[in-house]
Amino acid sequence: MTSKIKVDNINKVSDDSNIIKKCGTTITLGASGDSIALASGASQTGFGRTGTVDWQTGSIKTGTFSAVNGEGYFVDTSSGTATVNLPAGSAGAIVSIADYTGTFATNKCTISANGSEKIAGIAVDVDLTTNGQSVTLVYVDGTEGWVTVNDSSENVVGNPYIVATGGTVTCSGNDKIHTFTGPGTFTITATAACAADNVVSYVVVAGGGGGSSDVGGGGGAGGYREVISPTSPYSGSPLNGYPSAPNRITVSASGIPITVGGGGAGNSYPPQAPGTSGNNSIFSTITSAGGGGGSASGSGADGGSGGGGYRGGGAAGSGNTPPTSPAQGQNGGTGNPNGSGGSGGGGGASAAGATGTPDNSPTGGTGGAGTTSSITASPVGRAGGGGGGTRNAQSTPGGTATDGGGAGSGTGPTGQNATPGTDNTGGGGGGAVNAPGAGGNGGSGVVIIRYRART
Repeated sequence: MTSKIKVDNINKVSDDSNIIKKCGTTITLGASGDSIALASGASQTGFGRTGTVDWQTGSIKTGTFSAVNGEGYFVDTSSGTATVNLPAGSAGAIVSIADYTGTFATNKCTISANGSEKIAGIAVDVDLTTNGQSVTLVYVDGTEGWVTVNDSSENVVGNPYIVATGGTVTCSGNDKIHTFTGPGTFTITATAACAADNVVSYVVVAGGGGGSSDVGGGGGAGGYREVISPTSPYSGSPLNGYPSAPNRITVSASGIPITVGGGGAGNSYPPQAPGTSGNNSIFSTITSAGGGGGSASGSGADGGSGGGGYRGGGAAGSGNTPPTSPAQGQNGGTGNPNGSGGSGGGGGASAAGATGTPDNSPTGGTGGAGTTSSITASPVGRAGGGGGGTRNAQSTPGGTATDGGGAGSGTGPTGQNATPGTDNTGGGGGGAVNAPGAGGNGGSGVVIIRYRART
């Protein structure tokens, strides 16, 4: 025999923790601070929704699938497009969609209404094409159909790439570029999630050497060193040092002091004196040596690139001093053996300075060519040697120069000053014509750092 117990109302009156209380047409479950739990396997109906969805974290969606009222879905389009078929519309129905892999821009997610129902008042499918996008749609009525009540254009995520400050910052594609034309600090506040992205590209150029007075040798270019990281590629120079591991700089969250070398002074007459060598530029473990000064009575000075030798057979200064691989610079040019000829040009990053020509047509040696890199998003020539000076000012020119090197003086009145190297290229200064002309100053150096900053 089966027994039944029927209860109209249960009140626990010893305290305020009522389990069930019926007051007119209102039924209260529990009291303030209590939690109401459904037994395993039970379900609730009639409580309504609060404008939120139950996110289906255990079932990441791909391809085509049918959505259910009250659910939110993470959609993975990393391998192809996806289509979400909305449920039949009923007032208050709600569905949410979120980009699981941040790839909606590559492979879209299409939202399709049921039959001829509308989305935002139009009976057409909707494409989600923004990486990181998430949307929530609520079905309102037959006039507007599904209406978007929330649309996020991107996820709130940490930056997966290097975050840094310092120097003058510009952008090129997905890369950021920090240019230092004077001393400063490259400060890394966050490193990249992928280790390869922490290997930065750079160009480090030292100050160029100064040219000499009184038919002086041209100044050598400042040492030139470059690494092109595969994760921040650009059209660089042939002097890419990336294949040699010691040249690579892997950054960590820290501040890295930057030194930008000044150019050496080009000396005037009197006294007859060589040009001053340039100063080093430094980025982390990478040092580019200042260019050697041009000679006024013998051999050019050694340096990143060597200074030009004096007329009468002065020896060329040696480049790539101290040695690096690849070489940071080349030798200067020798002075013409004839004491009345021209002096040698300063060495450049990719070519040695030329020897001065003989007395019957004396010109200073051409400055050695530098090299060109597009690390700053456009091609710029840097680290050219200065041209040598010429003895006969009335009829012949001084040595020419490129890539920031200064031309030697020659044609024109006695005492004409030579051209200085261009600042922030490390160009060598030109050698001067007969006294009292002054040799050109070397150009100051530069440090440029480039890295991947976004997708």
